[in-house]
Amino acid sequence: MKFCLGLMLSFLASAVCAQNDSTKILTFSGYAELYYSQDFDQFVDEEKPNFIYNHKKLGAINMNLAFIKANYSTKGLRGNFALMAGNYARYNLSSEPAWARIIYEANFGVSLSESYNLWLDAGVLPSHIGFESAIGADCWTLTRSLLAENSPYFENGIKLSSVSKNEKWNTAFLVLNGWQKIKMPEGINKPSFGLQINFKPNSNITLNYSNFLGSDKPDSLNSVRIFHNFFAQVQASKNLGFIMGFDLGSEKNKSSKGKIWYSPVVISRLKINEKNFFAARIEYYYDREETIVSTNTMNGFQTFGYSLNYDYQFAEKMLFRMEAKKYHSKDAIFHSRETSSNQNFSITTAVTLKL
Repeated sequence: MKFCLGLMLSFLASAVCAQNDSTKILTFSGYAELYYSQDFDQFVDEEKPNFIYNHKKLGAINMNLAFIKANYSTKGLRGNFALMAGNYARYNLSSEPAWARIIYEANFGVSLSESYNLWLDAGVLPSHIGFESAIGADCWTLTRSLLAENSPYFENGIKLSSVSKNEKWNTAFLVLNGWQKIKMPEGINKPSFGLQINFKPNSNITLNYSNFLGSDKPDSLNSVRIFHNFFAQVQASKNLGFIMGFDLGSEKNKSSKGKIWYSPVVISRLKINEKNFFAARIEYYYDREETIVSTNTMNGFQTFGYSLNYDYQFAEKMLFRMEAKKYHSKDAIFHSRETSSNQNFSITTAVTLKL
């Protein structure tokens, strides 16, 4: 870990010089997010529950994500390589081998057709699913939605993508190692597949459909997971925007009937001026059969979430954030030192820096 952090610092020094030089084919960038979070029902292990993977630690200043990234780009070739550290890396990649847990991105691409803007990329890539990423400064809310936390942030495989000449349509087809996996798990030899169709009729509207077809279970179980992700992002006015998302998944194997889970979310964001922003979120996650989230309770995971977010833009690349969030679950899934509860309230603050 110390080696990775040292390497990050050395590259960040180069990033300041390279990031604004558009003539360079090799550029460097970086990102860091420090946070402090406190749940008012303190958990026994001083960590947030098992369905949360970002901003996980409680009661102390922590690094959620820090990475340095090298980008190579020419007319017919492109590539990205990024090393990371922080809570995101520790908890999202906990099932990966040690060598993979520091990889944020590692991919290269070849242009197959300039006239059709057709590219073939391979390696560790950002997920084609959802409107949120691990980079908090790019998201409207400080913490990620339940929908995002329990679907892939990254993927490893081959991606064939194309952008239309009018840049309104962006489509991609993927062959993957599985559901958010860098190393193919033992017992799985069959590939998984993904599709993305993204449509921007104008600068104020984005419509997206993404899916996943495959499994994260051994081939011997004949398990099939089908997952659909829909979202629409609408800029209703100069200062007010909305994101509406919906996930729907099903899974079936030879020894069990089909299981279904789903999650809707709505986020609104209000720009007060160039430095001050507010965002509100309401969400729900239904997984009674505990396909994605394990609770070991009678009704599984059935949870509402509400949050209010405030952002202050210190500088062009530096952001201060604060968020208050409440969860309300059907069962008592939140465990404190003294008791269990079906409700949880937390406040999180963060500072992000982009280079």
